[in-house]
Amino acid sequence: MRPERLNPLFIETTALKGVGPNLARPLEKLGLTRVRDLAYHLPERFVQRRAVADLDEATVGENVVVAVTPIEYRSSPGRGPFRVLAVDEPGNTLAITYFGRNTGWAKKALPLGEKKWIAGRLDQFGQQLQMVHPDHVSDESGALLGALCEPIYSLSDGLTQGRAAALVQQALGHVEDLPEWIEPGLLDRMKWPIWRDALLLAHKGEHAPARDRLAYDELLANSLALMLVRNANRAKSGTPLHGDGRLRTKLHLPFALTGAQRRSISEIEGDMAQAAPMLRLLQGDVGSGKTVVALESMLVAVEGGAQAALLAPTEILARQHFETLRRMLAPTGVNITLFTGRDKGKARESILMGLLDGSIDICVGTHAIFQDAVAYKNLALVVIDEQHRFGVGQRLMLAQKGKRTPHCLAMTATPIPRTLTLAQYGEMDVSKLDEMPPGRQPIDTRVVVVERMGDVIGALARHLESGQQAYWVCPMVRENETDDLAAAEARFAELREHFGDNVALVHGQLRSEIKDAAMERFVRGEAGLLVATTVIEVGVDVPNSTLMVIEAAERFGLAQLHQLRGRVGRGEGKSTCLLLRGSELSETGRKRLALMRETQDGFRIAEEDLDLRGGGELLGTRQSGDTPFRVASLEQIQRLLPLAHDDARLLMERANQDEGGGLTGDRGEAARLLLYLFERDWGVQLLRGG
Repeated sequence: MRPERLNPLFIETTALKGVGPNLARPLEKLGLTRVRDLAYHLPERFVQRRAVADLDEATVGENVVVAVTPIEYRSSPGRGPFRVLAVDEPGNTLAITYFGRNTGWAKKALPLGEKKWIAGRLDQFGQQLQMVHPDHVSDESGALLGALCEPIYSLSDGLTQGRAAALVQQALGHVEDLPEWIEPGLLDRMKWPIWRDALLLAHKGEHAPARDRLAYDELLANSLALMLVRNANRAKSGTPLHGDGRLRTKLHLPFALTGAQRRSISEIEGDMAQAAPMLRLLQGDVGSGKTVVALESMLVAVEGGAQAALLAPTEILARQHFETLRRMLAPTGVNITLFTGRDKGKARESILMGLLDGSIDICVGTHAIFQDAVAYKNLALVVIDEQHRFGVGQRLMLAQKGKRTPHCLAMTATPIPRTLTLAQYGEMDVSKLDEMPPGRQPIDTRVVVVERMGDVIGALARHLESGQQAYWVCPMVRENETDDLAAAEARFAELREHFGDNVALVHGQLRSEIKDAAMERFVRGEAGLLVATTVIEVGVDVPNSTLMVIEAAERFGLAQLHQLRGRVGRGEGKSTCLLLRGSELSETGRKRLALMRETQDGFRIAEEDLDLRGGGELLGTRQSGDTPFRVASLEQIQRLLPLAHDDARLLMERANQDEGGGLTGDRGEAARLLLYLFERDWGVQLLRGG
């Protein structure tokens, strides 16, 4: 249960002054639903302005605060701009320019003859100095002191910078001092402020120590929670499983096992033979053979007289796994079933009975396989596919389904940089599939400029006429007025004019039943072309699809481009990936696309992606899979995570050695607050006494 002293930070933002339904919606889009979220909504950057009395002291392009007196209004014909001519103290003329039809606001804000202080960027139009849409207009110079260094926050439609800044300040008013959870020697050595001061300073200016301290807090909370999971898991009683190989020798595998697969299977088999439940992550590049490793692991459980379950994030992926495993298991006589939310009535009852009496050996499905109504006779192994779709809390929930805690094998097809593996999966042992099965053909990757769109559509037509299938991936769903990126719906409409009903559309904003139906059409071959957003990044397996077109490829991260490319090259035919890029390309974009042409090694791509993005870009789900961090940047993770990990380990060692130390001493109690503050509640629940 959350400590009472943290309750003010978890008040809903709707309780703040001025937040009604219209403002609550854009806040919710940004994940700002509580006071804590606003306090940690750190500025993306700061606008530095200089106060000047004489415009001659300023340079064009500079952000300034200056006192002016409006002397004349000038309207333009048609849709032209509205200008307020004003003079500074020495008499220099400035045109304050507004675009749009409504001139009333400008006249009200800048009445003729009244001195005003304005803040904004100084530009030049012809020989005339001008300021377009000032950021601030005020009657008093003191009111613009804060504008000299103004925080700029990320926004969503309906939320302005002024509103965001005001709400953040309201939220910071609820922040009180908390006991210190950072080791005092480290705090002094790093010259970090205390927690409350760090939050306040991070919103006031470029204060690196404050930002570092807040990032460290987040990394420490995560490291500590994962260590608590690991310790609690090792203390549990699992089911030692010893397979005799009688089923595995009957398998019809599509190819000989690679060295990496044999090594991983051996590591998993060794873990499953122990009394403590296995908690292992299987990292494997696209096409590296994770499914076969999972199957061998599940058969170890069945040979040992137990049941296994495979959890997939979507119904389509669950069905694909089921069909693949069913074919390979045919010679073994193992009873495998598919269980999803669609199963109703007698079919559902039959599956529930089979799981309960043990006649079903392996169950494949979505989260439905772990509903309260589902009981297993002897569930001893859980395989979680696409691990990044499921949080640690969900893994803990699954552990309650067996009579004893089941062994857990999590899999991910998103190669993770070494630096981030510890951050995301610090509680797990890691196996890595870093070899590709023999016979898998490389994918021919080409970069094409958008001006050759006609050629690409022509090549696509020939491809579809040959009976093969293709993907066309767009970076967004709908066009909007301020963005010229291709939208999936617009591209779908255009391609449908060329190819008719042979085109299907899938994106995240479609209702699940519509999306599933479109995917099923494509999987069954009833549609030759699938236009989609990145919802197809993981899990779609259509061997007949041998062409991937990625539009505006320069807008995607390397890891995501690699995952999308991995949707083709899954059959015997030669596959091609066309990276369709815009006419303008940044140096980073150029390097990304060049690397995609150069290599298909996902682990190398993951490392290069980390280097290319550098320290300025916050870790996002699109780039490296789901990560638990909102405050820490990539550069901070690389620099501060080893410190946080060592500190968390020291705390745990003290907790294990001395009941009066660790998480039960003063610093330990503070660390509990930290876990709740960053919502690693599942970590706290594993402590004795909660």
